[in-house]
Amino acid sequence: MYTSLLITGIVVGVYLIVYNTFIKRLRCKSSAQLHGKTVIVTGANTGIGKATALDLAKRGARVILACRNQQRAEAAALDIKRESGNDEVVYMNLDLGSLQSVRSFTETFLKTEPRLDLLINNAGIFLHGRTEDGFGMIFGVNHLGHFLLTLLLLERLKESDSSRVVNVSSGSHRYGAIDFNYLSTHKDLGVGDTPTQKFKLYSHSKLCNVLFTHELAKRLQGTSVTCYSVRPGFVRTEIARDATIWWKILFGPLVLLFTVDPDSGAQTTLHCALQEGIEPLSGCYFSDCAVVDLLPKAKDDAVARKLWEVSERLSGLC
Repeated sequence: MYTSLLITGIVVGVYLIVYNTFIKRLRCKSSAQLHGKTVIVTGANTGIGKATALDLAKRGARVILACRNQQRAEAAALDIKRESGNDEVVYMNLDLGSLQSVRSFTETFLKTEPRLDLLINNAGIFLHGRTEDGFGMIFGVNHLGHFLLTLLLLERLKESDSSRVVNVSSGSHRYGAIDFNYLSTHKDLGVGDTPTQKFKLYSHSKLCNVLFTHELAKRLQGTSVTCYSVRPGFVRTEIARDATIWWKILFGPLVLLFTVDPDSGAQTTLHCALQEGIEPLSGCYFSDCAVVDLLPKAKDDAVARKLWEVSERLSGLC
C-alpha cells in the first residue's frame, strides 16, 4: 500500500512540475479598455477565439465574430453578450475556405463598419480536403484565407491611430517547410490524410503564419499598424473534432492532462493585442506573453517575400 502511495505521489509530483514548467500559461496583464473600438476575431464561436472575443467584449470593444457556422456563432454571440454585459457583439459570415466568402465579408464589413482597430486571425483547422477554390484545406484556411482577409482590410486598419494584426500560429511551425514547386503544381503544401501527414500539413501552414507576419511587418513600417504572431500553447480546443474515434480514445486522456483551457490559451493573443509599448516588436513571435526567438527558416526574408508574392497570385490579388 505504501509503495503504491509513494508511486502515485511521485507521478503526481512529476506531472505538476511538467504542467507548471511547460504547459501553464502566463496571463495578459494589460488593463486597456476598448470602448469605441472595433475588433474582428476569426473562428470566434469556440475555443481560443471565443475566449479572446469574450475578453475584448468585457473591455468594451465592438466585437465582430467572423465565423462559418451561423448557428454556432450566433449562440456564441449570445453567450458573450450575457457574460460580458456588452451588446456590441455581432456575427458576420466568413468561410476562410472560400476566397469569394472572404471578399464578400470584407465588402460587407467595409460598408457597414466605420473603423477597425484589431484583427485577430485566430481560426485554424486540422482537416483533410480541398477548399472551394481547390486549395488544400489546411493551407487554404490557415494561411491563404487569412492572408487575403488581412490585405483587404489593411487600409481600414491604417485609418486608426494605432491598430494591430495578431496571427495565431503554433509551436509546430518549427517542423514546417514550404515547397513552392509543390504549391505551384498542386495548390497545397504537401500530400496525405494520415494523422502524421496532416500534422505535417498543419505545421507547414503554421510556418506560413509566422513568415506572413514577418513580411507584413516590413511592409507596414511607417504606418500606424503593427503585427505579431503567437503560440497559444497546448490548449483544449475543438480543432481535432473531426479526428477518428481511435485517435480520441488513444490521445484523449493525454489531451486532458497536458493542455490548458481556452481562456489560458488566449492570453498571449490578448497580450499582443493590448499590451502597451510592444510596437517596436512588430513582426515578432510571442509565446507565454513574451518574445521568443525564431529558427532561421521562420524569419528568412527571401522565403517570406516569395510566400507573399505566391499568396498574392493564388488569392487573385495580382
